[in-house]
Amino acid sequence: MKISVLKESREGEKRVALSPAVVQALTKAGHAIQIEKDAGLGSSFTNEAFEKAGAKLGEGDALYDAQLFAMVNPPSLSQVEKMPSGSALMSFIYASQNEELMNVLKAKNISAFAMEEVPRISRAQSMDALSSQANLAGYKAVILGAEHLTRIFPLMMTAAGTVTPSKVLIFGAGVAGLQAIATAKRLGAVVEVSDVRPETKEQVESLGGKYIQVKAENAVNVEGGYAKDVSEEFLQKQREAVEKSLFQADLIITTALVRGGKAPVLISDEQVSKMKYGAVIVDMAVEQGGNCGLSEAGKIVEKNGVKIIGALNLPSTLATNASELYAKNIQNLFQHLSDENGFKWEMEEEITKGCLVTGGPTSAAMN
Repeated sequence: MKISVLKESREGEKRVALSPAVVQALTKAGHAIQIEKDAGLGSSFTNEAFEKAGAKLGEGDALYDAQLFAMVNPPSLSQVEKMPSGSALMSFIYASQNEELMNVLKAKNISAFAMEEVPRISRAQSMDALSSQANLAGYKAVILGAEHLTRIFPLMMTAAGTVTPSKVLIFGAGVAGLQAIATAKRLGAVVEVSDVRPETKEQVESLGGKYIQVKAENAVNVEGGYAKDVSEEFLQKQREAVEKSLFQADLIITTALVRGGKAPVLISDEQVSKMKYGAVIVDMAVEQGGNCGLSEAGKIVEKNGVKIIGALNLPSTLATNASELYAKNIQNLFQHLSDENGFKWEMEEEITKGCLVTGGPTSAAMN
């Protein structure tokens, strides 16, 4: 199959959809890979590294002579317009947020495999790009918070006196939250965690975090590992349960998302006014509205002495590792969906059914 990797159209994006190692594996399997010139530089992958792995460098319209296009973010409309009718696309799509893009994909009969829709089941773990990228984001959120704190994380005994450890509060014990717990603990902080899903308690404690219990029944509807619906009553109880920890915390990291909806506000304006002077909030949910009512996307704002960081696209700040992991996700999904004759189009198979958001066998010119 002819596979083309395009430059990302999102401003500031440093990741690339395939790494030289994955290119080498795919070319050995008989696929022809074309990489847009300089597409990997933001991830520290040179043009020469891709050529050595077996890819050809491309520019302009020649890039669109392909059967499958690989990207990280949703493509721009101009990129889709150049894709051949009946071709396929693998990238994050976020269909519900990109209606115009979906309409163009459908009009061009392009089969789009959405990386965010890969089912969160055990046999699809190696294809789960949401998890691979969230893992890195959770790590980077702690490092970002540490950079903006005016104190260190670990307990330190010195001749001049003892430095007490920083207190870290993490909202959400999903993939990003769990990695944030592990990272903060490794750096020596005291870590407390709040999550609406009681089943995360054991995972939190296994990493050395203290789980803040919120007592309520039938308040949370979990779907695909995400809290889909959370009652306002439960959110109020959660706010009350964590207030003591919130007001004592040095660093707060929020990761709470609701699948397909706006992120819940977990830290109110009033609560921010009662926090420690010099505390830092890293809001990882800011792209979906934010878990802190005062967060601003892509900005650092200061309210009552509290720094609030609206953290955008943290995986891109670790572009080398993020691209390596994402490329393996793409490779594993592609190998699952295809054989020596092209895509298998097993429309009732769980992974195919989950991530194919438009198109199918009647659309695909390559089958």
